[in-house]
Amino acid sequence: MRMTLGHVVATARKNARMSLKELAQRVKKDDGQPVSPQYLNDIEHDRRTPSDFVLVKLAAALKLEADYLHHLAGTLPADLKGRQLTEEKVVEAYKAFRKTLKH
Repeated sequence: MRMTLGHVVATARKNARMSLKELAQRVKKDDGQPVSPQYLNDIEHDRRTPSDFVLVKLAAALKLEADYLHHLAGTLPADLKGRQLTEEKVVEAYKAFRKTLKH
């Protein structure tokens, strides 16, 4: 089975014995308001990809690594976005990433 962001989030939430409502109260948006249970349900069913801010809060609430959730979501962490990198640096980074995954 291919691991998806939704599958990992749902499994972690269930393993933590939390309802969608309980998790929603723990995950705040950047305006300080909690996300809705429906929003989390959409994430768990891979219908939505959370913002970087929410993804990091979600990872913390579920005791997961945010970088792994970014990988599953196909997104880059905020600290890597918008950086002015040369083509060579990007290619070098992806080569190192691939090499690490092969071993």
